[in-house]
Amino acid sequence: MQQENAPLPTVRDVLSLTEISAGSPELVTGDLGLTRPVRWAHVVAGASAAALLDGGELVLTTGAGWPSDDASLAALAETLTGADPAAVIFELGAGFETAPPALVARCLEHDIPLIALHNEVRFVQITQRVHQRVLAAQNEALEAREAVHSMLTELGLNRSPVDYVVARIADVLGAPVVLEDAGHRVIAWSQAGPQVGTDPAADDELLAVWATAQHSGADPRPPVGSTRVAVEARGQRWGFLTALPGAPHPAGRATVLELGAFALALGRLADADGEQWLELGSKRLFDAVLEGRYRGERDLTLQLESAGLPMAGRELFGATLTGTGDFGGHEGLELATLRTALRRAVAPDGKVLLAANPQSARGLVALLSFPEDDPRTGKTRALTGADLLPDAPHPLASRLAKELEMMLPATLPASWRARLSLGVAARRPKALISSLERIAHEVPAGAGAGVAGPGPAARSVARTVRGSGRVDVLLAERQPLAYLVRGLSSTPEVQDFSRSMLEPLVTHDGERGAGHSGDLLVVLAAYLAHPTNRSLAAQEARLSRSVFYQRIALIEELLDVDLAEGATIAALTVALLARG
Repeated sequence: MQQENAPLPTVRDVLSLTEISAGSPELVTGDLGLTRPVRWAHVVAGASAAALLDGGELVLTTGAGWPSDDASLAALAETLTGADPAAVIFELGAGFETAPPALVARCLEHDIPLIALHNEVRFVQITQRVHQRVLAAQNEALEAREAVHSMLTELGLNRSPVDYVVARIADVLGAPVVLEDAGHRVIAWSQAGPQVGTDPAADDELLAVWATAQHSGADPRPPVGSTRVAVEARGQRWGFLTALPGAPHPAGRATVLELGAFALALGRLADADGEQWLELGSKRLFDAVLEGRYRGERDLTLQLESAGLPMAGRELFGATLTGTGDFGGHEGLELATLRTALRRAVAPDGKVLLAANPQSARGLVALLSFPEDDPRTGKTRALTGADLLPDAPHPLASRLAKELEMMLPATLPASWRARLSLGVAARRPKALISSLERIAHEVPAGAGAGVAGPGPAARSVARTVRGSGRVDVLLAERQPLAYLVRGLSSTPEVQDFSRSMLEPLVTHDGERGAGHSGDLLVVLAAYLAHPTNRSLAAQEARLSRSVFYQRIALIEELLDVDLAEGATIAALTVALLARG
C-alpha cells in the first residue's frame, strides 16, 4: 500500500502503544511491512468476518469461531490476507496456543506483519487508541490541505510568477520540483528551501532526467518515488509538474502537486499566448549564462539541454536580434514578431532559446543550435567561396527575411529593419557563453526605447555583411580583434590601458561650455571605423566634413598622437573596444 493520500499511523507506530505492549507482542512475520499505514482497527471474530474487510485495517483477533481443520483454516487465511490488511494481531489463548501455520504462511508470502500476543489485552482499548490516531492524522491532513490550497490558490489568483509558484511548492514538499512544458522542456525548477545549491550532485540529477529525455525524444523518467501530475485545464494540457522523492506531507504529496498544478493552470489561462512560459525558462538560462550561475560545463550543459537546446555535435551561436527604425506600432508587437520569425527561421532542425535583451527594450538575446552541416550557419558558403561574393546574402538572414515578410504589417514604415548579430561559432558551453557575451551589449542606433544611439564602440564587435530584405547581419567572426578585446575587456590591465588612453577625451566630453561638444568619443569611433575615408567617417558621425576635421585635430592635440599612424590607430581601437 502507498502512504500517499494521508499520513496515517504505521504498524510500527501502533505496536508502540502501551495497550499492545502489555500483551507481550511477538513479531512472527512481516518485519518489512512495519511501515504500512493503518487506516482503521477492526476486531474479527468468526469465519465470515474476514470477508468484510476493505484493506488497510489493523485486524485484531483471538481466532474465536475459526475452523479447526487445515483446509478451512487455509481458506480463511487466504480470504483474510487477500483483503490486504495493514497487520494482523493474534491473541493466543484457549483457541490457539500458536499462530495457525496457514495464516503464518500467507502473511509471510504477502509480507503482512503478523503479531502474536502472549498475554490477554483489551481489544476495545486498542481500537479506541488506534482510531484516535487515525482521526487525528486525517484532521491534520484536512488542515494541511486547506492551508496548501489557500496558499496556492492565492498565488494563482494573484498571477504570481511561475518560478515563484514552483519554488513555493518545493518548499512545502521539502523536495525538488520541476515544471516542464508539453514538449518536456524544463520551464522552471527549484530545490527545497534551505537546501538549495548545497548538493551539486542533486542539482545534476534533477536536470539530467530531462536533458536525457531531450536527447532521446522519450518522456522523462524521474527517479522511483517521484510524484508527477499534469498541468491542464479545459481539456488542454500544457505540461507536467514533478516532485522528486521526499518525505511524506500531511496533505499528501500528490494533493500538494495537484493544487500546485491548479495554481499554475490559473496563471496559464490568464496568459493566453503563453508568453510567460515561453520566456521564463529562457530567462533563467540567460541569467545563468551571463551571470555565471553554474558550477561548470557539465552543469551548464544539463541546464541548456534540459531546456531544449541540444549541444553535442552541434554548431552553437550566441545572437541578438533587434528592431531598428520606426515600427509604427507597439513595442510588444515588434518583439513578438521578431521572436516568432526567428523561431520559424531556425526550425525544424535548428533550436533556439530566446529572452528579452536587457540592453535594449526592442531586442532579444538568443542561443542557437544547428546541425553541423546546416547551411544556415554560413559554413557552406565559406567552404564554397560564396562568402567572398559581395552580393551573397547570409543564409540565415534570407530565411529570417522570408519569415518576417509573411508577418510584418503592410503599413510598416520602409525605414524599419531587423538587425541580427551572430557571435563566433562554438562547440562547447563556455565558448557559447563567449559567443553571446561579446555581442550581447551591442545596441544598434535607434534600437532602445529613449536611446539616442549606440555607444562609441557599440558596433565594433561584429561587422555588417549583406543581409536580405529587411534583415541586416553582423558577424563577429569578421572582426576577430574586436571579438578578442571584448573577451579580455574585464581584466584590470586592459581596463587600465583603456582608461589611460582615453581619459583626456572622456574628461573633455564631460565638461561644458564653448569648445566642449561632448562627442569626441563618437567622432573617434567613426574615424577608427573608416580611417582611410574621412568623408564616410564624418557622415557616420553626422557632422559636416569641416567640423569633423576640427574634432579630429582636437583629438590629436588632447591625446598627443598622429591619427595617421597605424600603431596609434591599433592602440586606440583596442582602448575603445575595451571601454565598450
